[in-house]
Amino acid sequence: MTIPLSAKTLTASAAALVLATGFTVGGATAGASTAHAAQVDDPISSSASGAQIEMGFLGSYETGQFDESAAEITAVYGDLVFTVNAQAATVDVIDASDPKDPKKISEITGTGVANSVAIREDGLGVIALENEDKTQPGTVMFFDANDPEADILGEVPVGSLPDMVTVAPDGAHALVANEGEPADDFSTDPEGSVSVIDLPAEVVAPSESDVHTADFHEFEDGGAKTLPEDVRIFGPTPEDDLPISRNLEPEYITVAGDKAYATLQEANALAVVDIASAEVEEILPLGLKDHGASGNGLDASDRDPEDAPTVNITEYEGLKGAYMPDTISTFTSGGTDYLVTANEGDSREWGDFVDAARVKDLGEDGLAPVCESSPLKDKLGDEDLGRLNVITDMGLNEAGDCYEELVAFGARSFSVWTTDGKLVADSGDEFEQLTAEAVPEFFNSNHSESNLEGRSDDKGPEPEALTIGEVAETTYAFVGFERIGGIAAFDLSDPSAPKFATYFNNRDFSVSVEDEIEDASDPAALLSSAGDLGPEGITFLSADDSPTGEAALAVGNEVSGTTSLYSVADLANGGDDGDENGGAEAGGADDNAGADEDAGTDEGVEADEDAGAGAGTEADSEAGANDNAQADSSGSDSNAGAEGAQSDSDSEAGSNAGSTADNPEASSDADGDPLPRTGADLGQYLILGGIAVALIAIGTAAFFFTRRRR
Repeated sequence: MTIPLSAKTLTASAAALVLATGFTVGGATAGASTAHAAQVDDPISSSASGAQIEMGFLGSYETGQFDESAAEITAVYGDLVFTVNAQAATVDVIDASDPKDPKKISEITGTGVANSVAIREDGLGVIALENEDKTQPGTVMFFDANDPEADILGEVPVGSLPDMVTVAPDGAHALVANEGEPADDFSTDPEGSVSVIDLPAEVVAPSESDVHTADFHEFEDGGAKTLPEDVRIFGPTPEDDLPISRNLEPEYITVAGDKAYATLQEANALAVVDIASAEVEEILPLGLKDHGASGNGLDASDRDPEDAPTVNITEYEGLKGAYMPDTISTFTSGGTDYLVTANEGDSREWGDFVDAARVKDLGEDGLAPVCESSPLKDKLGDEDLGRLNVITDMGLNEAGDCYEELVAFGARSFSVWTTDGKLVADSGDEFEQLTAEAVPEFFNSNHSESNLEGRSDDKGPEPEALTIGEVAETTYAFVGFERIGGIAAFDLSDPSAPKFATYFNNRDFSVSVEDEIEDASDPAALLSSAGDLGPEGITFLSADDSPTGEAALAVGNEVSGTTSLYSVADLANGGDDGDENGGAEAGGADDNAGADEDAGTDEGVEADEDAGAGAGTEADSEAGANDNAQADSSGSDSNAGAEGAQSDSDSEAGSNAGSTADNPEASSDADGDPLPRTGADLGQYLILGGIAVALIAIGTAAFFFTRRRR
């Protein structure tokens, strides 16, 4: 069927041509868009005096899924970011060659639920896949990251609930933390273990015979190895055999030399695995942090007072914290290997079993009371410790009939350890001190909703994500706070005294997604406006590996479902130092945020959203951060207060460039200089305008012609 042209279709064609060519009328650009997805107008940034690095927002890929674990663990290969999307049971492949506009190009799907991803230097990719029945053995799947389609190479079986996978620095082995969580009703509890997989030299999958299991059988009663007394073994035993092996749950793994170190989070311990023999050599108890020691305080209540909580970071004699680390990493200083842990804490709640209770409920429901002789006896009200969740099987006196001390979940800190489990340094209460200074109105907020002190009674900022990176020959720990959000960087030049450098949080607390999304007319837009929520995994990119030529972070945010890229500017060597006028001077940008980031750009040239930053040039999205308040603890010695931080175990502790939009008349060349309008540009516009006018004239003539024929 032939449809005759009409004045309306001709006029529409003319309009489409105008839109496609970007021809402007009255100064408005057709197809204008808002600022980059998931970037908030005023991200939070706070730095220590003299900090040598500063973080800023680059870009984000959004899944649009709220609180569905749609972006968790990240791995990077070339310009591709591989992000675990647990909501879709896949790994998303994201092209970050333009870090300000990352785009999903494909996904990798296996059988089961993807939990973790790692990639060897040559592109051999590894994905840990949980069985649909998490108590059954899982698999590890291999893929070729050199192939844009990420072809699947094969898979091998591993233990129950493979929760994390990493590749050894020499590329010879993949190591898998098989967590072995109980069934949701605690009807069964599989063994925890570590799988050691021999990897081929080529980008091909290993065979099943290359998989070796490091289990905990030798630590059972009558075994060849002794389980240290302070390793926490607790809870129901639904099976008749291997109670220790079933109780221990490897969470995360790092490698130093020929040993792998796995966190046993709920047991408050580390497992040391000899990689060559695939054998657990020893289990190291981590002991307890003393929250009564100077510099080790915490805010323990969300009702201090009720309905008007205040920041109240206080030491409590008799209150301890079980480190219970999640993520673990390693670095070398002075020829010595050190371990670094993010001390998140975790409880067990399966079926009818719960190992947590509020302090004010002790003495009820079959729980022992606090001992009359305990220094905490008069601190049990809601304004002190009454609201705090503590571990019910720890802190009891010898008779087991009252609590002489109380033990909280996690340590609200990160720690540096020797490889034999001795505490070298702990950040004390710095996480709460710096976030109280940076975000006082939303101190200890939750991730899914914005509130004041919503997490004080539990695990505070909840440090979970962690990575180590080197900028200008200085080693930093980057720690992500799961609840309040953001990433804090600490200088590890002196392993015994880490120093706070900078904190960055791309979150808009004025948006409380959980409270608003049900009634939102555009839920995706609401979620996007909140920024990044719940950092779960962080990957550090060196300047050589980064698409910007400057160090960066790839962050998976499980609550906002975003994979975001942050710049890590080296301020000492010419990085963006936060000059708030720099962008406006370079690009002539309007001071008002919200203009189209692509406004007026020529075809094939993408203007930097930060005015004046050219293609290939990274502009710090937090310019002007030096005007922000600095934390009281900025630059303080993280080991201050580490004395006494470990008891019951050995210790050796003794104007807004980021939100400024480009001028609609400006575009950028490869050097970052604005391109002037030329005679050729004017000629192009005249030609395009002439074509548009001609098409409109033809349409008008056709309109009158058809009317006359009627």
